[in-house]
Amino acid sequence: MSRQSILNARHRELGSNLDGDTWNDMPIPWRYRRDPQDEVVAVRTAAGLYDISGLNIVKVSGPDAAAVIDGMVPIDVHRLRPGTARLAAAVDENGAVSDDLMVICDGENRYRLSHGSGNTQRQLAALSQGRDVAWEQDFDVHMLSLQGPRAAAILKAHVGIALPSLPYFAHRETTLFGHGIVISRGGYSGEEGFEIACASADAVALWDALLEAGKPQGLIPCAWDSLELARIEAALLFFPFDMPEGDTTPWEVNLGWAIDTDKAAGYVGKAALLNARGKERFFQAGVAVRHDRAVEAGAKIFVDGKEAGVVTSATFSRYLMQSLALVHLLPGCKALGTRVEIRDGNGTHAGTVTKTPFYDPQRLRTQVKAA
Repeated sequence: MSRQSILNARHRELGSNLDGDTWNDMPIPWRYRRDPQDEVVAVRTAAGLYDISGLNIVKVSGPDAAAVIDGMVPIDVHRLRPGTARLAAAVDENGAVSDDLMVICDGENRYRLSHGSGNTQRQLAALSQGRDVAWEQDFDVHMLSLQGPRAAAILKAHVGIALPSLPYFAHRETTLFGHGIVISRGGYSGEEGFEIACASADAVALWDALLEAGKPQGLIPCAWDSLELARIEAALLFFPFDMPEGDTTPWEVNLGWAIDTDKAAGYVGKAALLNARGKERFFQAGVAVRHDRAVEAGAKIFVDGKEAGVVTSATFSRYLMQSLALVHLLPGCKALGTRVEIRDGNGTHAGTVTKTPFYDPQRLRTQVKAA
């Protein structure tokens, strides 16, 4: 039986039929009546509101909570303070990326795991055996993501905290339009943004109130096709689509920053992960393609006539007026400026390895302090 967002009625009103691919067993509003490219423009210049309730949110608590999670991930969980979170490059026993995973510390012995479609819950179940820890997926929580340079201005008069005091990846329990929420700074768009966790009973009221309050600032509801476009512009990876080999290591996709190499404690896949460092078979990179549309994911890449990599995700960005591809390239072919050919079902397309993110290369947008 599939999960359902309480906001499905709103998605249908906006034009989504919710009959496309599901994610984490939840039907997703992939597209509304509006062109996704217009939604990206709103996110880049004003603000967009997404329903991201398809995330898996798992509550973990008890005296052994930190130790159990610490045995799952390559980051040192004991360094997390209440109100903070970190992305972790979760791996399996072979040192391969196994999930998108954020570890969120809510208080002493209280954590949440926000994860995608990987094996996090299977690992958690195994490591919890015989430990003083309780865990369960929160099927009631709904997640709203408010993204864009006007996001803080929209929230300012209605949220119960001073937004400038909220650092990136930090969160606070507070109220929004009188409803209890947990608000965090972050997102998946490459813009300043905030994610709002709420009870399902409050989600529709919050969705409506945010859109009404944000209308003068240019806020619009946005569907997932535009989020996919925005995250590729921002060179943000999506498991498992940007790890198509099945045994991709974090080192090969630039996730070394999500690993504490000085962590003394053991965790799933530690030996294999550390042993894989320096043995990368390929590297994550970006290619600007000379084409008027997106190339196909899975298309092969050639350099000087020799196969050199694969496209993992791609889009055509009207905002940047550029066809963009996230790719895996052989180590000798990843230098900026390398000329490549991408061959897909529509032909052969020239491209150049370029700096990522494609949008905001220094990621300055996400560092903006809330007004």
